[in-house]
Amino acid sequence: MANFNIDSKKARTYDAIVIGSGISGGWSAKELTERGLKTLVLERGRDVQHIKDYPTTNMMPWEFEHRERLPKEIADANPIAARCYNFKESSMHFFAKDNEHPYIQEKPFDWLRGYQVGGKSLLWARQTQRWSKYDFEGPARDQFAVEWPIGYDDIAPWYSHVEKFAGITGNKDGIDALPDGEFLPPHELNCVEKYFKEQVSKQYKDRHIIIGRAAHITEPQQIHLDQGRAKCQHRTICERGCPFGGYFSSNSSTIPWAAKTGNMTLRPHSVVHSIIYDDKKQKASGVRVIDANTKQMIEFYADIIFLNAAALNSNLVLLNSTSSRFPNGLGNDSGLLGKYIAFHNYRATVSGQYEGFLDSTTDGKRPNGGYIPRFRNVYKQETDFLRGYAAGFSAYRMTSNDRDGLGESLKAGLHETKYGNWGVGSHMMGETIPKESNYVALDQNEKDPFGMPKLRISVDYDDNDEKMIKDYMEQVSEMFTKAGFTNVRTNDNHRNPGNDIHEMGGVRMGKDPKTSLLNKWNQLHHCKNVFVTDGASMTSTATQNPSLTYMALSARAVDYAVKQRKAKNL
Repeated sequence: MANFNIDSKKARTYDAIVIGSGISGGWSAKELTERGLKTLVLERGRDVQHIKDYPTTNMMPWEFEHRERLPKEIADANPIAARCYNFKESSMHFFAKDNEHPYIQEKPFDWLRGYQVGGKSLLWARQTQRWSKYDFEGPARDQFAVEWPIGYDDIAPWYSHVEKFAGITGNKDGIDALPDGEFLPPHELNCVEKYFKEQVSKQYKDRHIIIGRAAHITEPQQIHLDQGRAKCQHRTICERGCPFGGYFSSNSSTIPWAAKTGNMTLRPHSVVHSIIYDDKKQKASGVRVIDANTKQMIEFYADIIFLNAAALNSNLVLLNSTSSRFPNGLGNDSGLLGKYIAFHNYRATVSGQYEGFLDSTTDGKRPNGGYIPRFRNVYKQETDFLRGYAAGFSAYRMTSNDRDGLGESLKAGLHETKYGNWGVGSHMMGETIPKESNYVALDQNEKDPFGMPKLRISVDYDDNDEKMIKDYMEQVSEMFTKAGFTNVRTNDNHRNPGNDIHEMGGVRMGKDPKTSLLNKWNQLHHCKNVFVTDGASMTSTATQNPSLTYMALSARAVDYAVKQRKAKNL
């Protein structure tokens, strides 16, 4: 029996364990397996294989029972998930349903999750901007939150590394506050967007309109062909899963790449309960997993553990990883685990119309749009609020059809499209400030369906966010007006925090173990063989879409971890 137990433990022992298979977990798995480490990838949801498991990807609108609209009974059963723009008949199978992982909202918070291999990389908006040195320097400059332990120069080579592999389209814009990357040919701004770009450059020295930078292959390179991926077809139904691999996802890229090495073991239906801490060795020894089908607890062991469960779940796992050494959660000597949660503020929009270019319209679709990089408080503090915001911008020809009449006259009216003015629109993406009062914690009484403590979430907007919304509305309205746009209107949609799907923090990086959980290598200060490289690790949020930075941090941390293991320091 003793030999059987030894053999059983050996079969469950790996060089590395990656918790989560989304954007950061996929990158951790790719980098670890490429370097020869036998790696176990744990995913709490089901397996989703590229192409094979995209059931709606080639369906036509009329093939959906409800023409892609959400049936009322499903919307009523999922009030949180249903508030996401992507939760619809064609893609709802890639969302965690509200009852599958309940949580407690001390304040309104929409926690949107994708529990399957690939996670939310199947659903993301694919916008990929680098941070600049000013984004990393922000906390140190305004002395709000803690100083980043790394700067742009530390991560720049890793941005290049992941950009080349993932495939990022963009233009070399030469903007100091938004560094250029390794780009494939860009998508194009349409005529009104180009007009707005010209007007803004004439009116403002510090403001820019550019085409977005996005994880779409516009011109496949050999590295993309080697992955089995092809050119983006501009279908703009990315949330269904792309059979061409035209946009980056773990399913089409990093997970299959890791599998090709022969060094990856993928285990879906594995709900991570906690990380095991060995008091004698003073490091983590493995991971406890609840099998989602049998509810059986199983332990797996490894020298290195990468926690990539997505920001709030990574907090949950660490908080639930208690021991005699860490009674309040793994690595939590500072007592800050779960605190300083932040997100992106998407509440405000500005719209308008333009009466020019009436001889032009757009042709086809484009999986990308215009982008306005941050221009507030970039180099110095200049407003009554901290940090700043970026914004999206797009223009489209307004159309209408005659819906009067019956029979043949109705049919004729529907077939004849009438063109009106151009519509223009912008949405903000504001940086929120990490605060101790924004936190997540384990509930002491209520359990989830797997018997684990429910997560309590207490996250809200503050006065800084309200001032930023006001400024965004004023500044973009002014820009629209100066460009000659009319009928300019502003709107605050009052969406809940979390609906942006950019939650970050709780396990932040920093220089001092007293004020942070992770060092400059995304390594727990007090448990050196555990690394956190997803959104939980973020010290501040900047204004850029965060996924590219998670990818770069993951690749960088793996490089360090493998070298440290080889040197027997882990």
